[in-house]
Amino acid sequence: MRQPLRYPWLNLDVDDRSAPVIAVRVDVIGTKAEAPDHSHRKGQLVFALGGGVTCRVPSGLWMVPPHCGVWVPGGMRHSNLATANARLFFVYIEPEVIDLPDRCCTLSISPLLRELIVELSDQVADDDKREDLLTRILLRELPRMAVQRLHLPLSPEPRLNRIAARLAEDPSDRRTLAEWANRVALSESSLARLVVKETGLTFGRWRQQLHLIVAIRELASGASVQQVSADLGYESVTAFITMFKKALGKPPAKYLNSVTQNTGS
Repeated sequence: MRQPLRYPWLNLDVDDRSAPVIAVRVDVIGTKAEAPDHSHRKGQLVFALGGGVTCRVPSGLWMVPPHCGVWVPGGMRHSNLATANARLFFVYIEPEVIDLPDRCCTLSISPLLRELIVELSDQVADDDKREDLLTRILLRELPRMAVQRLHLPLSPEPRLNRIAARLAEDPSDRRTLAEWANRVALSESSLARLVVKETGLTFGRWRQQLHLIVAIRELASGASVQQVSADLGYESVTAFITMFKKALGKPPAKYLNSVTQNTGS
């Protein structure tokens, strides 16, 4: 049964509202905050203006770095974990009014779309014409945003779930494929084939993708490259930067700066 989405800062169920678009601003003060597993009829765009958010859905983990958004289709169960001091916007959209994928995806957010979201979240109730205009522009602009590859494929396969849960709990775990295979009572070759079959990635690439998600989340919340490198179990900062640059085309600092510059911040 669908669980209605109610947050402490909202005295409403978003699915009870008939508006085609509802934008809500959330400032996370101090410590991390989590909206536990839930679903709603409306689709949801999770947008971070500062800090980061990790969305978990049945098929994967989706990273929301600053100035990007994750689209969660209506009816899909998900949870949101925000970094400390994050500045978030949740945009709820009636599914029939916009042409967006029926799967989760990470989207770039243009300066125009960012300002539309901010304005709609601050919109006063007595200016219906302006709200309608902003809504129509947002619905036109959002489908034009570029898709970013910032997610970790997950699987319902119980042995992979055990490994994923352990790595998410301790990303610095450096057990080899053979050691993991022994832990889940499979041969090394059988586990290697299972990971590729269920995720589309080799084990090494799958674990690296988790490291990228954690790294971007923590760097966006203010952690240093040195701290993130150590938390992920890299032998040196240089090794971590090399991995990051090879995967995303830029070292960590330049990558985060480019995201900010490309969105006009």
